[in-house]
Amino acid sequence: MNALRNRVQLIGNLGADPEIKTFDNDRKMARFPIATNEVYHNSKGEKVQDTQWHNVVMWGKVAEIAEKYLKKGQEIAVEGKLVSRTWETKEGEKRYVTEVVANELVLLGKKEATA
Repeated sequence: MNALRNRVQLIGNLGADPEIKTFDNDRKMARFPIATNEVYHNSKGEKVQDTQWHNVVMWGKVAEIAEKYLKKGQEIAVEGKLVSRTWETKEGEKRYVTEVVANELVLLGKKEATA
């Protein structure tokens, strides 16, 4: 049961090209949003589409793969864990964010034709 703790799997579309940062020892980080969509019928029988946005962060080799292959709009699957962090702005305001720190990436959808 321990393997199920703080584990998240998402399938969605990239909302932007990955933002890549390189740190000491050439360690890379990729950051990007993905959108997941759920379609259901409400109590009136109307079709409703609910879109949720998720912040995804990748490190190391997975970030390098993201840098090389991911583009805005692409459908992907990610697996990782939820991490929440807080910080204070220069103005003294507390900010909070929850991110999916992904350690696995699967490219989905159609392959683009190469010229």
